[in-house]
Amino acid sequence: MSNHTPYYHQVGKEVEVFEQSYINKIPFLLKGPTGTGKSRFIEFMAYKLNKKLITISCHEETSSTDLIGRYIIKGAETIWLDGPLTTAVKEGTIIYLDEIAEARPDVIVAIHSLTDHRRELFIDKIGELVKAHNDFMLVASFNPGYQRGFKELKPSTRQRFVAMTFDYPTEKIETEILVNETEIEASIAKKLVNIATKIRNLTELGLSETVSTRLLVDAAKLIHSGLTKRLAVHVAIVEPLTDDIEVANALKDLCNLMI
Repeated sequence: MSNHTPYYHQVGKEVEVFEQSYINKIPFLLKGPTGTGKSRFIEFMAYKLNKKLITISCHEETSSTDLIGRYIIKGAETIWLDGPLTTAVKEGTIIYLDEIAEARPDVIVAIHSLTDHRRELFIDKIGELVKAHNDFMLVASFNPGYQRGFKELKPSTRQRFVAMTFDYPTEKIETEILVNETEIEASIAKKLVNIATKIRNLTELGLSETVSTRLLVDAAKLIHSGLTKRLAVHVAIVEPLTDDIEVANALKDLCNLMI
């Protein structure tokens, strides 16, 4: 447990909804684009509830074995090693499966019995059924349809969760977040947020991702530590968004006019 309170600026009723989901032992799903504060929110809630948090960043190679556990060879013997999901189930930890739709289908199958009234995990390889600790909570996030060819979560899976959509905060709140996170001057923070708002509205550029709050924080940190404003915006906002030279140049020109 960290002694440092994670900074999180509440936007709606998400804290209350999460607390009630935790009390009622209902899994929690965060939906929304990357960099909208989903992971930070979960860190904040774990801190607020005084619970340990295990975060798994899912990708296309993440399998149920990675989460549940595997046999390993130690010296002359083979021993079973619990995976992070099994550990969380036994110890009563919050587990956060970030970008769950990216994981292999067997991950979704593995969590099914944990996301309904049973709250249990079957460990096939050792033939053991583990009842979830009273304090165990399953949290997942996914990014619905923001990227081309992005994997969707099946309705049958989504309906096992209480779900909330996270989006980019209002300009006022986003400016406050930048000032709080980086100690940058409010006037510069406001300009960075204006740039983000402008780019987010440029749908004709066909960007697969848009400007996240996270990118703005990076730019603000670079400016605060001494990088020129325009260069910081180029390297922290424009370049991470696109590899298309024409699009990048158009974005650079736009940003230069705004900061």
